[in-house]
Amino acid sequence: MTTTIPTSASVTAGSTLALNVASTATDSSSSKETADRFLKLLVTQLQNQDPLNPMDNAAVTSQIAQINTVNGIEKLNTTVGGLSQQFSQLQAISGAALVGRDVTVVGNRLAVQGGVGLAGFDLNGTASSVQVEILDEGGRLLTTVDLGPQAEGRHGFEWDATGVADGAKLQFRINAKNGTAAVPSSALMLDHVRAVSARETGLVIETQYSGSVAYSDVKAFN
Repeated sequence: MTTTIPTSASVTAGSTLALNVASTATDSSSSKETADRFLKLLVTQLQNQDPLNPMDNAAVTSQIAQINTVNGIEKLNTTVGGLSQQFSQLQAISGAALVGRDVTVVGNRLAVQGGVGLAGFDLNGTASSVQVEILDEGGRLLTTVDLGPQAEGRHGFEWDATGVADGAKLQFRINAKNGTAAVPSSALMLDHVRAVSARETGLVIETQYSGSVAYSDVKAFN
């Protein structure tokens, strides 16, 4: 029986204003200061333009569009920053709900519960034969479970652990082949969440057997 573990801008004559606006944005001025400086420069440029060769509407419109783009980017950055903070808070709240639950993480410990050994694995390709080797705490082979052919992806398995105490320190090893070629695989184990902590790198789950595990490294929530 199988169980699922579970920009660039062109520079032309009369474009000094555009360069000044870009410089202002680089200096991290506030949106209001940037807009005020832009308007002063625009008025000065219009007052000192060549009467025989005045700026056309397209040039003025282009420069106004540039300042609007700068202001828009600043507002977008502020909004994204706020959303990121809210996401972190929501993630922490969701993580707290995991305390006391089981999760699936990378590891080769075989969980024994009520006479059944539970674990899983990821296959990086199709395998014509998959065998699971059950090992004791010292790494000695106890028995082999033949799972037959398996498709690429995630799989779970059960082993009849009648007579084995719950929590016994057993391990397992996956031997997957496609013909005579080995198929890469990753062992997956069940673990118990004891606590959740928020760190600079993100949410971290403290587990019973694997220690600290990044939230993003949890394969499934059981």
